[in-house]
Amino acid sequence: MNWEQIKTILWLRWRLICNQSRRSHGLGLAVSILIGVGAVFFSLGSFIGGFFGGMLGLGGASPTAIWLTWLIFTFAFLFFWVIGLVTELQRSETIDLQKLMHLPVALGQLFFINFLVSHFTLSIIVAVPAMLGLGLGLAIGRGFEMLLLIPLAASMIFMISAWTYCFRGWIAQLMTNPRRRRTVIMCLTLAVVLLGQGPNLYFNVFGRYHRHSDQMSPGAQTQLMDRLLVAEEYIPPLWLPCGARPLAMGNPVPALLGTLGCLAIGALGLRRAYRSTIRFYHGEIGGKAAAKIKIPGGKAMAAPGTNQNAGLLELRLPYVPEQAAALALATFRSMLRAPEVKMALAAVFILPVIAAATFVFRGPAHIPEGLKAFAATGAAVLPTLMLIQFLANQFGYDRDGFRALMLSPADRRFILLGKNLACLPVGIFPGFLLLGLICIPLRLSPLTVIATLFQLLTLFLTVSTVGNLISILAPQHIVPGSLRPTRPKLQIVLLMLALQMILMAAMTPIFLPALSELVWRSNSLPDLVPVNLILSVALCAVMVLVYWQTLNPLSRLLQKRETKILESVTAEVE
Repeated sequence: MNWEQIKTILWLRWRLICNQSRRSHGLGLAVSILIGVGAVFFSLGSFIGGFFGGMLGLGGASPTAIWLTWLIFTFAFLFFWVIGLVTELQRSETIDLQKLMHLPVALGQLFFINFLVSHFTLSIIVAVPAMLGLGLGLAIGRGFEMLLLIPLAASMIFMISAWTYCFRGWIAQLMTNPRRRRTVIMCLTLAVVLLGQGPNLYFNVFGRYHRHSDQMSPGAQTQLMDRLLVAEEYIPPLWLPCGARPLAMGNPVPALLGTLGCLAIGALGLRRAYRSTIRFYHGEIGGKAAAKIKIPGGKAMAAPGTNQNAGLLELRLPYVPEQAAALALATFRSMLRAPEVKMALAAVFILPVIAAATFVFRGPAHIPEGLKAFAATGAAVLPTLMLIQFLANQFGYDRDGFRALMLSPADRRFILLGKNLACLPVGIFPGFLLLGLICIPLRLSPLTVIATLFQLLTLFLTVSTVGNLISILAPQHIVPGSLRPTRPKLQIVLLMLALQMILMAAMTPIFLPALSELVWRSNSLPDLVPVNLILSVALCAVMVLVYWQTLNPLSRLLQKRETKILESVTAEVE
């Protein structure tokens, strides 16, 4: 190992970090300092808490209590570790190996540095000091043989981090192929959503028949614990609690075997990650561009799947100007292809469905007839709230494509109208789906369902009107493949927050029909009058008029700010 090379490379990386910190003066530098100070306090707090918890809390505890403590620690670490893994779609290399391959340096050393630095995460910062403190506290409180838990826990973390690094490298190789990139992003996004909703699904949907588990007999609890202890022997990440219980009983063999096993599995994962990384940078593996199809005779032939969506762009929308219809269809087609839009749509469709499924399987509580309209209106509002980030930055997802809109001779009113029409299925269908899922359990009346459909249209027009204004005044460039803005300026962020608060305030009148019907019924007025439906239709008619009247001034504002919008949405990451 050449220590001079390592010192030089680390010095170079340190200088780059210092330069970046110097450039990010102001709020960015303050946030970085706060994050660093917070990480130090988290580490100290976890170490002190683990030390005194092991020395005082578990000093005289039973082996089962020690086993349960390490089991909870392991599950918590794995939970936060998986969240950090699936949210980071690609491996972020601290030192780019490709830029150093022409230098006489050992790539294995650089790979090891990248491996160490890439796992400097919050879960590691909290878990390692807590593990060390808990092991030392148990050693003082119960005996020095408990120190064997420290290498066992460290080997477990090493094993998980090594195979995580290998998995992240494999994901990075998959995402070099643009055709598979969207699939990878969608799958990982669904994994994040389902992982976060896992406890909710288990306890409220799948485990609804076991709600009285607190009444389980002692024999059943013992049988369940015995099964869990047997299962731990075959699950490597659970070898830590599997070795803690026998060690507390005076048997160090399982802890030693678990340490050796975790080290061996981790070394295998690290070796595989290194080999795949070197092969990737040598160009031996990775995504390849699709080969073009050549047809003898000089005739051009489109690749399979090229014209499968041509019919969508050739459609004609009735009662819609041709320019607005063309832009709406083109925008809708681009939305179906954009991975960041798919990420937003996946969350918008899945989370309301999970909420409705939880509500249905748990059995809805008795809701007074006057309050059912509020539940239906809430079903319309929930998906719309989740789409505010997308509908309030419509030009940010165009990026370089905004030049085509800027140079087109189309009326700016039709550009705004086309953008809004493209978002109509996205803004209406999730609410319609959620309403359909809850209307049967709540036994909503047909008049309430029809009134809610008008409220859906009113909400969409409201969000479109205010979203057009936000998109014009505060456009932001979106990083391709994500929903993250590209280094937004502080004034733009504050303006976005203020405008979104205005948008939230503009959505509150949607509850007036349900509130009016509740007041009507509470005063014992005739139930035959459909107050909710009448006011919903009236509110929708007013919003249609407001939307149409605001198209002209917003189109003029769009024309004035076209160049500034272009500068914002085409900004590149430095």
